[in-house]
Amino acid sequence: MAAHLDDRLERYAELAVRVGMNLQEGQTAFVTGLVEHAPLVRALTRAAYRTGARYVDVHYVDNHVRRAMIELGPDEALGYSPGWVVERTEAESGNAAIGLTGDPNPELLADLDGERVGRARMRAVTETSLRQMGERAVNWTGIAYPNEGWARQIFGEPDVERLWEAVAFCTRLDADDPAEAWRAHVDRLDRRARALNALHLDRLHFRGPGTDLTVGLLEGTHFLAALFETAGGIRHVPNIPTEEVFGTPDARRTEGVVRSTKPLVAAGNVVRGLQLTFEGGRVTDVAADEGADVIRGQLSTHPDAGRLGEVALVDGTSRVGQTGLTFFDTLYDENASCHVAYGAAIPLGHTEAADPDGVNVASLHTDFMIGGPQVDVDAITRDGRTVPILREDTWQLPD
Repeated sequence: MAAHLDDRLERYAELAVRVGMNLQEGQTAFVTGLVEHAPLVRALTRAAYRTGARYVDVHYVDNHVRRAMIELGPDEALGYSPGWVVERTEAESGNAAIGLTGDPNPELLADLDGERVGRARMRAVTETSLRQMGERAVNWTGIAYPNEGWARQIFGEPDVERLWEAVAFCTRLDADDPAEAWRAHVDRLDRRARALNALHLDRLHFRGPGTDLTVGLLEGTHFLAALFETAGGIRHVPNIPTEEVFGTPDARRTEGVVRSTKPLVAAGNVVRGLQLTFEGGRVTDVAADEGADVIRGQLSTHPDAGRLGEVALVDGTSRVGQTGLTFFDTLYDENASCHVAYGAAIPLGHTEAADPDGVNVASLHTDFMIGGPQVDVDAITRDGRTVPILREDTWQLPD
């Protein structure tokens, strides 16, 4: 079993380094993960040096340390961004970066004050990363590491082997040639994005149980998919897995109510049954079966945190969705269903023609899932036509 696991880790790391962030010879590779992710971090380090990295810079995070800060630290510590952490993030420009998910204890902070938990973020670090994304300065990706705690959250038991099998399926690591499988997958998603852009859309309408939401689009909204390219011409896949096509909404034109269709792991809490009401583009009411105070805490951190910065479409062909699992990890769950994000706009999801007043700017970006078989999605074009996009989780446009 150990030899099998080592081989799988090495193949997974190679996929992340060569396809995900597409590390170039001579670049520094920045790796960030939890202390529990150490086995994968080590495999990524080996893969990066084999690929020609000049140096691999590893940064470990311990969520128990973060818990102590939220529970016992002064109020000013909650939003503090140490200068050296900001400098490290700045140093990623011109280089490659990979971030790891797969929380071994997604509800570690559930018994703490939710409002404080929601405010506990290094805002300057997030702002730096979003700026670099807009400048296309970093070839980056994100992957998840299967571990006992994460498996227990999903399955009710620490069945890591079962989780590995699900991760391998979702990331196409189970293919004879994962890199070729990813090329074909990326091409398909790009075709979907081009089809949406050709329609010249004005808005999207989501309709389902607890949901009647209209998301206005910018004249310069540009739907795109899995493949990004840096300013220097390095192509990379930001998320492994990825199943979405997404764009920047007009942050001024969101109206209605939306209910999440999957739990949202936010700041060390699991938020269940989240429901947001929008008027004039802004969240005017937050309700949830569990964890509403965490969301309110997040929204309090920036004046425009309660406006949308992303809208994304995912259908039933998603490998993540086909597992039937709730992963309690946004990297995975957002690729199982349609989703929106409150907070900052993804800088690449709109063209220069977009009205800057409609492009949201904030110091956070939180995706939550709103799609599924019971949620229909229609597009309304700029000339007033209604075009079905999703029915019973089936993509209605030509592939």
